[in-house]
Amino acid sequence: MDEKTAELRDIFVDVTDESTVTERQEDTPGSLTRDEPAAERVEAVVASMRERYDFDTDLPDAALADLVEGFYDGASDAALAERAAGAVDETGAEDEDGGSDDTSAADVTDLSRRDVFRARMDLHLVREADTDAPFALGDLRDRLANDESIAGIADEFDVAESTVRRYRRVLDTQTERRRVGDRFREEFDEILSDADLASLTEDVTRDGLDDATDGMENDLSF
Repeated sequence: MDEKTAELRDIFVDVTDESTVTERQEDTPGSLTRDEPAAERVEAVVASMRERYDFDTDLPDAALADLVEGFYDGASDAALAERAAGAVDETGAEDEDGGSDDTSAADVTDLSRRDVFRARMDLHLVREADTDAPFALGDLRDRLANDESIAGIADEFDVAESTVRRYRRVLDTQTERRRVGDRFREEFDEILSDADLASLTEDVTRDGLDDATDGMENDLSF
């Protein structure tokens, strides 16, 4: 820790009345560099997931990373659809001068909540409401394990086949999460929690500096 960092730490401690400050200068072995912007770190996790899984979505990694951040901000699927389309528009504009991306903005301008749902499942972003099925998910899991047809299950549960497929995807996502110990969600949690803490620390430090320097000009004599 250099002298300036130590000074900022002392200011943070004085302003927040905290006795300790977590040291974030060193990188954890095998982790993404903490000095990278949060958006880049999220995008790197998305790229890693795409290499491991067959994504249902054609959205580029940058748009998916923005969707992750929106999800953590509490945005609805409708809001995430608008946000993802906007992110792709920006990506397309940037690519005009330097080549084209495999996915054009025109391909995703009409994103629906269903599209966002599929993208969220690809990214292991399951909401509590996603498991609120009109039937017991355990019963659905048992029937799928017995290789019963979607049509037969839908008829038995008296729901649309699309409803069965939706909750089958939720179950598949939960299975994927368990197989990797929910590693990717934990990485998202860590990255975005770090970003929130960094922002909070910056705001508190700025407020502390403002308070510390308030009135200094009036005290100066020439």
